[in-house]
Amino acid sequence: MKKIGFMFALMGMLGASSHAQKIEFEEYDLPNGLHVILHQDHSAPVVVTSVMYHVGAKDEQPDRTGFAHFFEHLLFEGTENIGRGEWFKIVSSNGGQNNANTTDDRTYYYEVFPSNSLKLGLWMESERLMHPVINQIGVDTQNEVVKEEKRLRIDNQPYGNILKAVKENMFKVHPYRWTTIGEMEHLDAAKLDEFIAFFHKFYVPNNAVLIVAGDFEKDQAKQWISDYFGPIAKGTVTPKKHYEEAPITKQINAEWEDPNVQIPMVITAYRTPSMKTRDARVLDMISMILSDGKSSRLYKKLVDDEKKALQVASFNYSQEDYGTYFIYGLPLGDTSLQDLTNDFSKEVKKLQTDLISEREYEKLLNKLENNYVNSNSNIEGVAHSLAEYYLLYGDVNLINNEMDIYRSITREEIRDVANKYLNDNQRLVLIYGPEKK
Repeated sequence: MKKIGFMFALMGMLGASSHAQKIEFEEYDLPNGLHVILHQDHSAPVVVTSVMYHVGAKDEQPDRTGFAHFFEHLLFEGTENIGRGEWFKIVSSNGGQNNANTTDDRTYYYEVFPSNSLKLGLWMESERLMHPVINQIGVDTQNEVVKEEKRLRIDNQPYGNILKAVKENMFKVHPYRWTTIGEMEHLDAAKLDEFIAFFHKFYVPNNAVLIVAGDFEKDQAKQWISDYFGPIAKGTVTPKKHYEEAPITKQINAEWEDPNVQIPMVITAYRTPSMKTRDARVLDMISMILSDGKSSRLYKKLVDDEKKALQVASFNYSQEDYGTYFIYGLPLGDTSLQDLTNDFSKEVKKLQTDLISEREYEKLLNKLENNYVNSNSNIEGVAHSLAEYYLLYGDVNLINNEMDIYRSITREEIRDVANKYLNDNQRLVLIYGPEKK
């Protein structure tokens, strides 16, 4: 399930709360290893209960991809105390909304309720962990749901398989080489026992973090958390495997055919370091310099001034173990894909050679500050940030001090990081085009 906007009356109150100031939180562990983070905000009568599990597509087997995302769907089927098909009815009838999403690194579930329903939200998330019903009926039902999602979001979407095409060329040994949604034949081949084993391996309290954020009283919340989550047995967490990719030292050339497109796209991609590193944050800044907004360098040059591209963009796709830096464009008129590729190189070379101006640097910091405020401008965003900073970064305090890291990055570092990761001999050049007749 994709993250979607909230469509209920409390939306306005959620959006009205500003979190530009320091975000206060309390964290502790239950005896079973469940990490708990509490953030109080009485500005609106709403509360978020969310659980993030440290399991994603990278924890799957090469012949059983798609399991982590599949569970995102499967664990809404019902529990021993919540009937099949009743989950969403319970949430909506109590004035709430809920959803879930999966990445290569983690799986996230959340509910947003009026504040007087916190107890219900905690009970439901504990039910998901302690009493899920995993049977063949649910597996078969969600198998069809996932297949339809893949058809709609990927297979029948123009350029829908870009990520798959890049990942399988960028990674050779790391599980990032497959997509989060996985391959449908792997899900079809899996037996019920395999799904049950996957649940027991990864869905344990000491592999998760529980967030309660919003309008609630701490003492009461702690008591309910103890009552509902305390009895869940501690599991055995298998240490994450470490995969070392060999450096890319020679340009990789690849092609992908897509029957849904008419205009070919060129993508240049570079392997980058973990999201936890300072360099990853510098690469975030580089992507903003190159393509954030109509005044950015790539857009102004190739779309506005020279009319070479219909669209051009770049972004740093940061993940827990590695990242991938993308630059892509759609040619306009007689512009060749090679011309666009050469122009990408020229703009990167400018960053590698010349310092960005003081004015551009200040503008960049202002945009980052705005992004930070927006990401934590409602309770849902704060809850997600708290969970991810704890589980993937190992430092919840980043919710308050990550902007300090960005502010400390110098113009010289921007130049040096561009030289370190964004060279022509370190990249994949992918031609993503129409199906050849």
